[in-house]
Amino acid sequence: MAGTTVVSGRTLVLSALLLTLGACAVPVEQVGVGPSGFIEDLPERVVELAAPDQDLETVRLMREDGCYWYQYVGPVETTMLPLRTTDGKPICNRRAGAAPVAA
Repeated sequence: MAGTTVVSGRTLVLSALLLTLGACAVPVEQVGVGPSGFIEDLPERVVELAAPDQDLETVRLMREDGCYWYQYVGPVETTMLPLRTTDGKPICNRRAGAAPVAA
């Protein structure tokens, strides 16, 4: 019977910890995503920062790193690559609601 109480206590502590950590997460800027999963209206600042020869029609804002990525279709494979400025820096949102910056 004592073992059951310990498991219940651990479950309660774990649940409280997960709720607390979830409250600390910073949301990424809300962007309009279409049925394809890509951003429908890319922010003007991102368009200004982006180097040429990147597909701005297939951009996603990744929650994992807060950076913009685009779909690259190559001769062998299709993959997501970081959207970069003309000097090669990735374009990211560091804070929710912040203007895109070159990291």
